[in-house]
Amino acid sequence: MYLRRTIRKKDGKVHRYWCLVHSMRIGRRVIQQTVAHLGELDEHGRVEARGLARRLIGAPEQAPLFDEGSEHLTVPVRLTGVRVERSRQFGDVYLALALWRGTGLEDLCERLLPIGKERIAWAKMAAVLVMARLCEPSSELHIAEDWYRRAALADLLQLGDEEVNKDRLYRGLDHLLAHKAALEAHLSKRCGELFAVQNEVLLYDVTSTYFEGEAEANPQAQRGYSRDHRPDCKQVCIALVVTFDGFPLGYEVFAGNTHDSRTLQTIVATMEARHGVLGRVWIADRGMASAANLAWLRQTGRRYIIGAPKSELKRFSSELAAADGWRTVQEGVEVKLTHYSETGETVILCRSADRRSKERAMHDKFSRRIEAALERLAARIARSKKRLDPTAVNRQIGRILQQNQRAAARFAIALEPDGCPAGFHLRIDYSASFDHWAALSEGAYLLRSNISDWSDRQLWKAYIQLTQAEAAFRIQKDQLNVRPIWHQREDRAQAHILVCFLAFVLWKSLEMWQQRAGLGNSPRTILEELARIQSHDVVLPTATHGQIRLRCITQPDAAQAALLDRLGIVLPKRMRLAAPEWQTLAATA
Repeated sequence: MYLRRTIRKKDGKVHRYWCLVHSMRIGRRVIQQTVAHLGELDEHGRVEARGLARRLIGAPEQAPLFDEGSEHLTVPVRLTGVRVERSRQFGDVYLALALWRGTGLEDLCERLLPIGKERIAWAKMAAVLVMARLCEPSSELHIAEDWYRRAALADLLQLGDEEVNKDRLYRGLDHLLAHKAALEAHLSKRCGELFAVQNEVLLYDVTSTYFEGEAEANPQAQRGYSRDHRPDCKQVCIALVVTFDGFPLGYEVFAGNTHDSRTLQTIVATMEARHGVLGRVWIADRGMASAANLAWLRQTGRRYIIGAPKSELKRFSSELAAADGWRTVQEGVEVKLTHYSETGETVILCRSADRRSKERAMHDKFSRRIEAALERLAARIARSKKRLDPTAVNRQIGRILQQNQRAAARFAIALEPDGCPAGFHLRIDYSASFDHWAALSEGAYLLRSNISDWSDRQLWKAYIQLTQAEAAFRIQKDQLNVRPIWHQREDRAQAHILVCFLAFVLWKSLEMWQQRAGLGNSPRTILEELARIQSHDVVLPTATHGQIRLRCITQPDAAQAALLDRLGIVLPKRMRLAAPEWQTLAATA
């Protein structure tokens, strides 16, 4: 990653703009991808960035930790013995700790997990679990035996390497899980203060995550519809609620064989008990749109926008076919408002040009597959020199249609008797009604709502924000490794999901922070770049004071400095050694 300067002249003035560029290889080519536009990087911009950082995360530095009190010491040094030891990743964990403290999770965990007879505070174990999940997602065993000794978190938390082991991390999971509701309530309030997050409109979606192993000790681990394409594994379903901007508010875990529609009433009641009821609008996809759920939402006075199954489009075929009443709400997207006569709900008919092209291509692809398979079957029947069993051939036809369900209804296939050796031949008819309906409905979808005071544009744009919930699942699965779950006990599996949820809160906080600082929306890029900033122990053998050990932070390069500058973060230059380390040095001097 490096800085690239662009010079532009405007109104007689010369402007120098900077952008952060990342080189990446695609096949045999190396391309430069712009990570963030940094503007002119003037002093005014730097001051604003630092002010934003202080509003978002406060001041994560602790003066006693970074002020080692040796600035004015002058001693003769034996240059032949100077060496560097104990190199550790510093930048990413420093940023993660700033987010942990800035969101108030450190203070909250210290209150919720008070120190008892244990030697190590459970609040510190919670910090290790969540920050490891953010910086380098892995198992508790990997954290204890590999990651923690490579990261500078031991210095930042003043928690030695030997104090972090897998058993203590597992017990930390157990203690953290008991306070799930309090953590969610705190984050809703704190992040509303930091980012002005509004939670009047809530987006709700369900996904699944699978287990490795039988998980026999977990009654929630069941086989069901797998979004991960792992029907061979047991799973649990996770129902997540996020704000209009995609900030997570809370979640619940259900058994793996729970249908989406059976989760809605539980989630709505839980979230409203935690965050209030007034003015709330619920947005969900068509998996929640059962008749019972919609009736319950209407009867209890809750407002909603919910996607409807595509089969309901046939009730509005005449409105779909009519050319009048459509309004463009975005390039390539048109909507039309109508009503359900039985319930009085507003119906939003939508059609998308991009979606139409995609669905048409899918229909064509599956049609060609069916036709090719039927041609091969017909040729085999024609070549047969003995009588074939029609039952077996019908089963083969059924498999062909089952494997290509998108276009199966287009074909009517029959076995007609004739005098050939096989005893019959294939007759294939095409359904004109299927082709007519496909041409009308491709790219179309249907939304239902009981909101009467919003425009068609507002209703559609609110529903489209469901992509924020889908993005939240994608980040947790791909970037934070919520899947697969290796824990076999129910409480440990739920604690693992809670840690991933808290890590996603830090991820989203960093994303919103960097967006406001003009650094794009890729937290992983920021973390990976800052992870290259390390801490080192510089050992100086002296002629009068034995060995002096200085724990120094590497100075950032130009690209890293630009990132830190825009984020408003000032890295320390040195860290103070812990008391046990001073005692060890004194004993060996």
